[in-house]
Amino acid sequence: MDMKKLSALLAAICVVLSLSNASAQGLKLPQASSSQTIIQEFGLGKITLNYSRPNVKGRKVFGALVPYGQVWRTGANSATTIQFTEDVEIEGHKVPAGEYGLFTIPTKDEWTIIISKTSKQWGAYSYKAEDDLLRVKVKSAEMRDPAETFTMQFANVMASSCELHLMWEHTAVKVHLTTNVDSKVMANIDEAMKGEKKPYFAAAQYYYENNKDQKKALEWITEAEKANEKSPSIKLWKARILLKMGDKKAAVATAQEGAKLAQEQKNEEYQRLNEAVLAQAR
Repeated sequence: MDMKKLSALLAAICVVLSLSNASAQGLKLPQASSSQTIIQEFGLGKITLNYSRPNVKGRKVFGALVPYGQVWRTGANSATTIQFTEDVEIEGHKVPAGEYGLFTIPTKDEWTIIISKTSKQWGAYSYKAEDDLLRVKVKSAEMRDPAETFTMQFANVMASSCELHLMWEHTAVKVHLTTNVDSKVMANIDEAMKGEKKPYFAAAQYYYENNKDQKKALEWITEAEKANEKSPSIKLWKARILLKMGDKKAAVATAQEGAKLAQEQKNEEYQRLNEAVLAQAR
């Protein structure tokens, strides 16, 4: 370890010891860098992100406080960790389920995103490149409105894709994640349809939303309708399926039934939604 890294490590240890000493004396102080845990549902699983959030405090961050070309803990205090309950892909590269350290190497125009097999460590002082599971490069962008507090968040979260955004000072970075949820859901539907309580409604919705066999979706939504003929929500989804299949006449008739039922039940939301299908069909 070179003298610069050793000095930084000793300084960090001193800060930790001083805070521990203050705590022992019954003095509670706010953290210089607040911690945050984000749990994001993704696919059929979850992503858990733990990191600490330093502030700019009038300093020059990237290229100064956070040097270009060096491994960064991606936050403050302990290294950032990210946990996946199911296999995912990051920028097209497979990452098995598990907990990892999330490190980065910022440069002016692009960042290297590092997924490390070692998740628990203080800062990046004991980081080892041989522990890397994955390294990918992504472009950085300049933000017009600065972010005082380092922020990580999930955005554009869909069934099988989402983005992890990193923002601090005037810099923003976007990392793409995907998961193969469709094959699992289709297998789950096939298995569930073998049971006594068949999930007709949910299966029909999934087939509609994901452009599967609409004839099968219609068959299932019709079975759901038989069990609950007064449901404006079932009428809505049946009308949507019929419209997607090109049967406007049947879609209009079904949506009219749904709007009428919703009105009778004083359900303004499903009255509006059924009327929206009517507007589409005309």
